[in-house]
Amino acid sequence: MSDQRQFRNALGQFPTGVAIVTTLAPDGAPIGVTVNSFSSVSLDPAMILWSLDKRAFSLPAFQAAPRFAVHILSEHQEALSNRFARASDEKFSQLELCRGLGGVPLLTDCAAIFECTTAHLYDGGDHLIIVGRVERFATEDRQPLLFHRGRYARLAGDACLQAA
Repeated sequence: MSDQRQFRNALGQFPTGVAIVTTLAPDGAPIGVTVNSFSSVSLDPAMILWSLDKRAFSLPAFQAAPRFAVHILSEHQEALSNRFARASDEKFSQLELCRGLGGVPLLTDCAAIFECTTAHLYDGGDHLIIVGRVERFATEDRQPLLFHRGRYARLAGDACLQAA
Protein backbone atom coordinates (compact mmCIF):
# COMPACT_ATOMS: atom_id res chain seq x y z
CA MET A 1 0.00 0.00 0.00
CA SER A 2 1.53 3.25 -1.08
CA ASP A 3 -0.29 5.74 1.15
CA GLN A 4 -0.82 4.66 4.75
CA ARG A 5 -2.31 8.05 5.71
CA GLN A 6 -5.07 7.75 3.08
CA PHE A 7 -5.73 4.17 4.20
CA ARG A 8 -5.96 5.27 7.83
CA ASN A 9 -8.31 8.13 6.87
CA ALA A 10 -10.53 5.69 4.97
CA LEU A 11 -10.65 3.38 8.01
CA GLY A 12 -11.60 6.41 10.12
CA GLN A 13 -14.91 6.59 8.27
CA PHE A 14 -16.02 3.63 10.38
CA PRO A 15 -17.02 4.86 13.87
CA THR A 16 -15.76 2.62 16.65
CA GLY A 17 -16.17 2.40 20.37
CA VAL A 18 -13.29 3.19 22.70
CA ALA A 19 -12.05 0.66 25.22
CA ILE A 20 -9.32 0.25 27.80
CA VAL A 21 -7.82 -3.22 28.23
CA THR A 22 -6.19 -4.08 31.56
CA THR A 23 -4.15 -6.99 32.85
CA LEU A 24 -1.37 -7.78 35.30
CA ALA A 25 2.30 -7.94 34.31
CA PRO A 26 4.21 -11.05 35.39
CA ASP A 27 5.48 -9.07 38.41
CA GLY A 28 1.89 -8.20 39.41
CA ALA A 29 1.97 -4.57 38.26
CA PRO A 30 -1.24 -3.31 36.64
CA ILE A 31 -1.05 -2.72 32.88
CA GLY A 32 -3.57 -0.89 30.72
CA VAL A 33 -3.93 0.51 27.22
CA THR A 34 -6.59 2.36 25.21
CA VAL A 35 -7.82 0.57 22.07
CA ASN A 36 -10.54 0.96 19.49
CA SER A 37 -9.95 -2.41 17.85
CA PHE A 38 -12.55 -4.41 19.79
CA SER A 39 -15.03 -6.85 18.28
CA SER A 40 -17.28 -9.74 19.19
CA VAL A 41 -16.22 -13.11 17.79
CA SER A 42 -18.66 -15.73 19.07
CA LEU A 43 -21.76 -16.02 21.25
CA ASP A 44 -21.24 -19.73 22.03
CA PRO A 45 -18.70 -19.83 23.47
CA ALA A 46 -18.67 -16.14 24.34
CA MET A 47 -15.50 -14.72 22.75
CA ILE A 48 -14.18 -11.26 21.84
CA LEU A 49 -11.04 -9.93 20.17
CA TRP A 50 -8.92 -6.80 20.21
CA SER A 51 -5.53 -5.92 18.75
CA LEU A 52 -2.39 -4.26 20.05
CA ASP A 53 0.41 -2.56 18.12
CA LYS A 54 3.52 -4.74 18.19
CA ARG A 55 5.56 -1.66 19.19
CA ALA A 56 3.50 -1.14 22.35
CA PHE A 57 5.42 -1.16 25.63
CA SER A 58 2.69 -3.37 27.13
CA LEU A 59 2.88 -6.05 24.40
CA PRO A 60 5.00 -8.56 26.42
CA ALA A 61 2.62 -8.30 29.39
CA PHE A 62 -0.46 -8.99 27.26
CA GLN A 63 1.30 -11.84 25.43
CA ALA A 64 2.06 -13.50 28.77
CA ALA A 65 -1.19 -12.68 30.55
CA PRO A 66 -3.61 -15.54 31.18
CA ARG A 67 -6.40 -12.98 31.82
CA PHE A 68 -7.43 -9.49 30.79
CA ALA A 69 -10.44 -7.19 31.03
CA VAL A 70 -11.94 -5.01 28.30
CA HIS A 71 -13.68 -1.83 29.51
CA ILE A 72 -16.07 -0.20 27.02
CA LEU A 73 -15.81 3.48 27.90
CA SER A 74 -18.81 5.69 28.47
CA GLU A 75 -19.11 9.12 26.89
CA HIS A 76 -17.78 10.98 29.95
CA GLN A 77 -14.51 8.96 30.06
CA GLU A 78 -12.55 10.79 27.35
CA ALA A 79 -9.88 11.91 29.86
CA LEU A 80 -9.46 8.31 31.03
CA SER A 81 -9.06 7.19 27.42
CA ASN A 82 -6.35 9.81 26.89
CA ARG A 83 -4.61 8.79 30.12
CA PHE A 84 -4.33 5.15 29.03
CA ALA A 85 -3.37 6.07 25.44
CA ARG A 86 -0.07 7.59 26.59
CA ALA A 87 3.03 5.86 27.89
CA SER A 88 3.16 6.40 31.66
CA ASP A 89 3.91 4.62 34.91
CA GLU A 90 1.05 6.55 36.53
CA LYS A 91 -1.94 5.28 34.53
CA PHE A 92 -3.58 3.71 37.59
CA SER A 93 -2.53 6.39 40.09
CA GLN A 94 -5.45 7.71 42.17
CA LEU A 95 -8.07 5.74 40.24
CA GLU A 96 -10.93 3.93 41.92
CA LEU A 97 -10.35 0.27 41.04
CA CYS A 98 -11.91 -3.08 41.75
CA ARG A 99 -10.20 -6.42 41.28
CA GLY A 100 -11.62 -8.91 38.85
CA LEU A 101 -10.94 -12.56 38.14
CA GLY A 102 -7.28 -13.36 38.74
CA GLY A 103 -6.77 -9.93 40.34
CA VAL A 104 -7.01 -8.05 37.02
CA PRO A 105 -7.68 -4.35 37.71
CA LEU A 106 -11.20 -3.21 36.81
CA LEU A 107 -12.12 0.41 36.12
CA THR A 108 -15.41 1.96 37.25
CA ASP A 109 -18.25 3.82 35.49
CA CYS A 110 -17.79 1.99 32.18
CA ALA A 111 -20.59 1.12 29.76
CA ALA A 112 -19.52 -2.55 29.87
CA ILE A 113 -16.70 -4.73 31.19
CA PHE A 114 -15.68 -8.13 29.82
CA GLU A 115 -13.41 -10.30 31.97
CA CYS A 116 -11.60 -12.79 29.77
CA THR A 117 -9.10 -15.60 29.70
CA THR A 118 -6.66 -15.42 26.81
CA ALA A 119 -7.73 -18.01 24.23
CA HIS A 120 -5.61 -17.23 21.14
CA LEU A 121 -2.87 -14.89 19.91
CA TYR A 122 -2.62 -14.27 16.17
CA ASP A 123 -0.19 -12.36 14.00
CA GLY A 124 -1.96 -9.40 12.41
CA GLY A 125 0.74 -7.57 10.47
CA ASP A 126 1.94 -4.71 12.68
CA HIS A 127 -0.55 -5.75 15.40
CA LEU A 128 -1.09 -8.77 17.62
CA ILE A 129 -4.70 -10.01 17.61
CA ILE A 130 -5.78 -11.22 21.03
CA VAL A 131 -8.86 -13.41 21.35
CA GLY A 132 -10.43 -13.84 24.76
CA ARG A 133 -13.02 -16.20 26.15
CA VAL A 134 -15.47 -14.13 28.17
CA GLU A 135 -15.74 -15.53 31.69
CA ARG A 136 -17.84 -12.74 33.19
CA PHE A 137 -19.30 -9.44 32.01
CA ALA A 138 -21.25 -6.48 33.33
CA THR A 139 -23.08 -3.68 31.57
CA GLU A 140 -24.53 -0.32 32.58
CA ASP A 141 -27.06 1.87 30.78
CA ARG A 142 -24.53 4.49 29.65
CA GLN A 143 -23.86 6.12 26.31
CA PRO A 144 -20.56 4.91 24.77
CA LEU A 145 -17.55 7.02 23.91
CA LEU A 146 -16.94 6.81 20.16
CA PHE A 147 -14.03 7.48 17.82
CA HIS A 148 -14.65 8.71 14.28
CA ARG A 149 -12.40 10.41 11.69
CA GLY A 150 -9.50 10.63 14.14
CA ARG A 151 -11.50 12.31 16.93
CA TYR A 152 -13.74 11.42 19.82
CA ALA A 153 -17.44 11.46 19.06
CA ARG A 154 -20.68 10.99 20.97
CA LEU A 155 -24.12 9.71 20.10
CA ALA A 156 -26.84 12.33 19.72
CA GLY A 157 -30.13 10.60 19.10
CA ASP A 158 -29.46 8.54 16.01
CA ALA A 159 -26.55 10.69 14.83
CA CYS A 160 -22.85 10.63 15.61
CA LEU A 161 -21.53 14.05 16.67
CA GLN A 162 -17.85 14.96 16.71
CA ALA A 163 -16.51 16.00 20.11
CA ALA A 164 -15.18 19.52 20.43
